[in-house]
Parts: sequence; C-alpha cells; structure tokens
Amino acid sequence: MIKIPSSFQLTFENWTSSDPVEQAVLNDGKEQLRAGYAAIIENEPEGGDALAFYDTEAGLSQDREWIKSYTGKNATVVGELPVFDPQATLFAKKTKAQLRYCTDESKARTKNRKTGEVVGNPPGTDPKVAYVVTMQKSEQGVWQTVSTNSKRGGCS
Repeated sequence: MIKIPSSFQLTFENWTSSDPVEQAVLNDGKEQLRAGYAAIIENEPEGGDALAFYDTEAGLSQDREWIKSYTGKNATVVGELPVFDPQATLFAKKTKAQLRYCTDESKARTKNRKTGEVVGNPPGTDPKVAYVVTMQKSEQGVWQTVSTNSKRGGCS
C-alpha cells in the first residue's frame, strides 16, 4: 500500500465488491489515486515509480499534467478527501474496465510549500467531483489507468 502522510487523509468509503475481478479494479484504482496524491505531496512532477506501475503510458501522461498543476505552483495537498460511491464495470472479456467514484473536497486544501498559505475551493464551488476512470488489465494482471475524466458537481 502506498503511504500518504497524516497531513492528507485520503479515505475510501465502501470500496468493496463481492466480485473478485471488480474488487481488483477497485484495489488498483485506489492505489493509483494514492500514488498520484503521494507524488503531489512528495513534489514529484513525473509521478514516481508507483504511479507508472498503475498507469498506462497515456494515463501517466495525463496524470503528470494533473500533478504538475500542483507542483508547478509549489503546492501540496492537506486536509481530508473522502472517496466514495465506487462502481466498477467490466468490458471486453474482463480486460477493460470503467471505475466511477466521487470525492468530496470540502475539507481538502492546497498548501503553498514556501509561504505555508492554505487555500480551499473558491466560495460557491461544488466540492463534490465525479470521476470516470478508464482502465485496462496489463499482461502482469494490474488494472492500469488509461484516462481519467472528472465533472465537478457530478455526484449526488
């Protein structure tokens, strides 16, 4: 399991499935998200080895842009980020999957590494964000992220 410091609490609520293949998608999706936040916290704009393990080449390219949106501003993340309502859907003879989940950013913040200034979402911004992650199973049996799309306000 990828370690994240206690200054940022990434919690996964009801992140289980009775289907073992769906559970593998959930497990690898969770670790991929943890790897991305760990890279932000560690100030690793390229994402590090853990993220490369859980991403395809296309997924890693997209995730590096996301990470650099923090590291490029000398920012890290602090606070709490619950991740909830996961749903894994399998396709193509269980070699491709779509993972949907929601996050609640109401207690998550960015912190400037130099000034220490902590900033949350602007007032009036919906803190709930829906994610759709396209994944494919690698030859090693790892569910890797191909792409991630998000929609602010897309959660109930």
